[in-house]
Amino acid sequence: MIKVSTRGRYALRAMLDLALHASEMPVPRHEISERQEFSPDYVAHLVRELRGAGLVAGIKGPGGGYVLARDPEFIRLGEIVRAVEGPIAVVDCVLPNQEDPCHRQDHCVTHQMWVRLSATMAEFLDSITLADLCDQARELELEGAQGEAGTSAMSSLTAAL
Repeated sequence: MIKVSTRGRYALRAMLDLALHASEMPVPRHEISERQEFSPDYVAHLVRELRGAGLVAGIKGPGGGYVLARDPEFIRLGEIVRAVEGPIAVVDCVLPNQEDPCHRQDHCVTHQMWVRLSATMAEFLDSITLADLCDQARELELEGAQGEAGTSAMSSLTAAL
């Protein structure tokens, strides 16, 4: 199974949380933790890596917390994943700058396929911005609110009958 680790998934969620709550700047670690349902210590760990990549900034002191270092329109999901996961590669033999590359690389038929698959994954993640995810999150929230309103109206109607 090829999968992004918890670190990558949680980093995307934390960054999305920061983007969605940017108007409440800075966003305290415990608020991200509560909304995203993972520990404040894990938020701090991820933010250290995201800060190192220039994606997040920290504000110290009372009223402190985290802010995005750039506008969500200029942060690509691939950057976030790379910040916490490293290079996007589906197998070890396609990792850049290997100290001990596979001796079969030059004549391995599957190597080129793995290179292309890794590149496709990287291109996909780099094609989506944090702003795109914010738009999708707001759309889902709106659909959910409309669904709840319809359910409430239906419940009221049913109760009246």
